[in-house]
Amino acid sequence: MYGYAGKILFVDLGKEKIVVKKLERARAKKYLGGVGLAASFIWEMTDAGTDPLSTENPLIFVTGPVNGTGFPPTGRFAVCSISPLTGIWGESHAGGFFGPQIKYTGFDAIVVTGRSNEKVYLALDGGKAELRSARNLWGLDVLETTDRIREEMPGSEVACIGPAGENLVKFASIQVCKYRAAGRTGMGAVMGSKNLKAVAARGVGEIEVYDVDKFVDLVEEARRRYTEERWGIAAQESLGKYGTTSLVEAEQEIGRLPTKNHTTGIFRDFDKIGGEAVRKLVRKKRKACMGCAIQCKYVAMIDSGEFAGTITEGPEYETLVAFGSDELNSRLDSIVYANYLCNKLGLDTISTGKSIAFAMELSEKGLISQSIKWGDVEAMVKLVSDIAYRRGFGNELAEGVRNLAAKLGPEAEKLAVHVKGLEMSGQDGRAHKSIGLTHAISVRGADHLRSISCLDELGYVDIAKERYPEDAKVILDLRSEKLKGILVADMETNYAIVDSLIICKYGTMWPPIFYYPDYARLIYYTTGFEEYQKPENVQTLGDRICMLRRAINARRGITRKDDTLPYKQLHEPMPEGPAKGEVVHLDVMLDEFYDARGCTRDGKPRYRRLKELGLKQVGDELAKANIISSEN
Repeated sequence: MYGYAGKILFVDLGKEKIVVKKLERARAKKYLGGVGLAASFIWEMTDAGTDPLSTENPLIFVTGPVNGTGFPPTGRFAVCSISPLTGIWGESHAGGFFGPQIKYTGFDAIVVTGRSNEKVYLALDGGKAELRSARNLWGLDVLETTDRIREEMPGSEVACIGPAGENLVKFASIQVCKYRAAGRTGMGAVMGSKNLKAVAARGVGEIEVYDVDKFVDLVEEARRRYTEERWGIAAQESLGKYGTTSLVEAEQEIGRLPTKNHTTGIFRDFDKIGGEAVRKLVRKKRKACMGCAIQCKYVAMIDSGEFAGTITEGPEYETLVAFGSDELNSRLDSIVYANYLCNKLGLDTISTGKSIAFAMELSEKGLISQSIKWGDVEAMVKLVSDIAYRRGFGNELAEGVRNLAAKLGPEAEKLAVHVKGLEMSGQDGRAHKSIGLTHAISVRGADHLRSISCLDELGYVDIAKERYPEDAKVILDLRSEKLKGILVADMETNYAIVDSLIICKYGTMWPPIFYYPDYARLIYYTTGFEEYQKPENVQTLGDRICMLRRAINARRGITRKDDTLPYKQLHEPMPEGPAKGEVVHLDVMLDEFYDARGCTRDGKPRYRRLKELGLKQVGDELAKANIISSEN
């Protein structure tokens, strides 16, 4: 098939059995690839009671049809499973070079089940797959593991876990290219539970597209989008110069920079950890994922002081928040070092930093016996390692904010900043109402990347008028909760396509932002799937993927009560800044979102909508289990 390697690799670690199956054209057309393809397998291979750390839970490394084709921002992959942190749909993404290498070895996805009796790693080499001993790798950190495997397989790309994954830390990451993290939802813990240390890929294959000439034209058009100035700035210039770090200044300006465990959106020392400080003090070299024209990554080095000599990639905006403003820490060198430690040990920087910020507030309020003060760099660095190795209080934090709060009681739960068990990323719905709804309804928990709208966030007036001609003014109002349900549903559908193709979001969020007509051309020129020449069919495809992930969660008990926000954002007005006095009123936005998505007001998929989307069998199973009614 055009755009695909055409095969799925199934690995049963318990039976030491490796099976290659053809990717059915019908499945590819129905779910495209990426998270859509992964969701189709997870629906079929799990049920309401599947334990995330059990042998039955699949761990799926998956690519999309454009990965490895030369389209600019597509050096990515996703890894999906049932999350050990949240107990529901889990997915995480990473860039670099590993994703395309999977396809070049001849596979569109790797589906791993079982638990190996020995410590192993999976080697994909020129179309062949085998399990190799990892006894000499177990206990090594990410940097050491990657180097050792590359000695055995020169030229390979490596995805591996560090000590955190081996110790089943609930938010352990899978690291690729050493410093790129598939960090969110604990995919590293799932990998560790299977005694799988790494996947190494060294490919020689090629990916053929359907219409080469038009595809090449689209590649050049995309490159122009990223390099030409639009509204006073070019993506390649801004993101290439700062990466995501300049968001610190942007979020501070709108009062949305999470500070002191999301107590406020204003950080007095924001300029000490923002984009300009990073460029001046630690940024040394620009980096890029495979074939990317934007090149937003960078290498950081600490030249002097306590952490002198530390070299790593990043930190990104989210890490600057998690270990910086949210902990009232203005020491940039310590944030870079914490980022380095998380990469080395295999930890999600967001959940790690937010867990430590939570501990600092618990300590301040006297809810724990440990003394962990705001901005305490020594305590922060120690806790990162203690979490990875599950030592002392680090063992409690390794279970995640929700679980620790539940043990400590109601007062602690009011301080716990998470949704569905996933620690919240670096935004605040009090200052930007559509992001509040996005965090609440996200299928993987407190996550902005599944449905964030940059139309209202960054004020893209012309695009808002084009998409929503009668409602643009209300849509663009950051503080208004009106029409945000419609906006967020549209963005969720939009990004379901992005995450199934799989494209980097920075390649689709920058003006002129990609929309269904753009995806229609890209999908058709890549795959030749004729029905997706029509933008409305692309939108239906995105709706199908969104609804299938929501069905997976519904089967595991998720309803409206779970589509909520932390206590602070619902009940404690923003204390200062442009959003002073604001809280999030979710109910109206939720009703609007559910109507737009095709759900009941309880947040469950409607049977008739599932049927319309070609998911009748999914609806039948949910109805049979009395989760939904076939009358709705």
